[in-house]
Amino acid sequence: MTSLYQNIGKYYLATALLMLCIGVVFGLTTALYYIIPGAESHLLGFNSLRPMHVSAIMFWILLGATGCVYSGLAFFYKFESPNPIARTQWFLWIIAIGGIFYSYTKGAFGGREYWEFNPLWALPLAMAWLLFLFNFTKAAKNIAQWPVYIWMWMTGIIFFLFAFTENYLWLFPYFREHFITDMTIQWKVNGSLTGSWNQLLYGTAFFLMDRINKKALIGHSKPAFSLYFLGLFNLMFNWGHHIYTLPTDEYVRYTGYIVSMTEWIFFVRIVYNWRQSISEIEKNFHYFPYRFLMAADIWVLLNLTQAIFMSIPAVNLYTHGTHITVAHAMGTTIGINSMILFAACFEFFGFDKGLPVKKYRWLNTTFWMVQASLLVFWLALNIAGVKKGIWQMSAQQQPFNSMMHELRPWFVLFFGAGIVLAVALCTLSLGLLRHYASNYWKKSHVAASPNSSPNTHPENTR
Repeated sequence: MTSLYQNIGKYYLATALLMLCIGVVFGLTTALYYIIPGAESHLLGFNSLRPMHVSAIMFWILLGATGCVYSGLAFFYKFESPNPIARTQWFLWIIAIGGIFYSYTKGAFGGREYWEFNPLWALPLAMAWLLFLFNFTKAAKNIAQWPVYIWMWMTGIIFFLFAFTENYLWLFPYFREHFITDMTIQWKVNGSLTGSWNQLLYGTAFFLMDRINKKALIGHSKPAFSLYFLGLFNLMFNWGHHIYTLPTDEYVRYTGYIVSMTEWIFFVRIVYNWRQSISEIEKNFHYFPYRFLMAADIWVLLNLTQAIFMSIPAVNLYTHGTHITVAHAMGTTIGINSMILFAACFEFFGFDKGLPVKKYRWLNTTFWMVQASLLVFWLALNIAGVKKGIWQMSAQQQPFNSMMHELRPWFVLFFGAGIVLAVALCTLSLGLLRHYASNYWKKSHVAASPNSSPNTHPENTR
């Protein structure tokens, strides 16, 4: 019998791909407000579309990371009976997502930045994550010697739950009524949550490296464990550079600055060394997972450079609250997180295993469309951010409308690149979903056949 963890992992990945498609459509629609005056009167409105876009992309990352963990666990521990907890967790996610989007369309807010929905819908999300922690612990305790990605997955799950709970401290009057405390916690939480899902996704990247090149033993290497501890330190203290503009102690700023310089350097080094050790045959066999991991590696380098400058207090004064912050968020979310998730989807869905690469030439074209359009998208936002940063720190500011009018050419370029990027991302997502649906029905018919074999599917074996 195929492990239910493998099945439920694919359910999560498929749901995540749908959320990505929804998110890019919302994002593209939101971008219209920058270039078409009066667009708000014909659409839902910027105040609703922006949080819908942000929430959908966050759900793409979180559902995708959950699917990767469950699919990865299937290679270590096989479940011979159904696991209703994993299914219940998935249904809780669906209930929360439905309620969140419905409330946005009705203009019913009540949360904080990035989590602007009514706190009521945080309850099913918290319950789902608790079930995730329970399920993971139950499965992982049966693994004798934990590779680094098991440690990273465990850390990401625990710290996400902690930070997510911390995110709602504002519900208590003590925190809500003290502005500086409230803002410090909110900005700290956003940094910690990002560090938590980075643990889940970087752990997935190491898992994929081990799958692609089993001889390298990345999961048990000293550099990988060094990155794990740096990542742990990062998610606990890196948030210090998020609150430079708040009146906090200097040591918080210095700690955030120092930590932000370290984590990605080790990640790039490990991926580079892994790439050098892989054979040409293995490259071709795992063609698209390899491609997307290498793309993530390049985007790590680009965003590392940007993060170093953004973490310098004097520079942060110019970048804070500008489109540079948006560019950094887009570069990490799409360039790093999404590339890792696409690599995982191609691996776990078995998209190109045993099939000639030339059959999927459209994938090669789409891959390069994503990289090129994302680069233009990222650069346009950065240039707009530099101009706005200079404006907001200028002693003699021109009117805001005049400044925004000067930025319009960069917004048009950003929107045009966004269209190409949205089409490319949706093409990849729908191609993967179509492949998954086709295989799902084939396996369902085979399982229903009286002559079908009860043996475990070979993709679940290591």
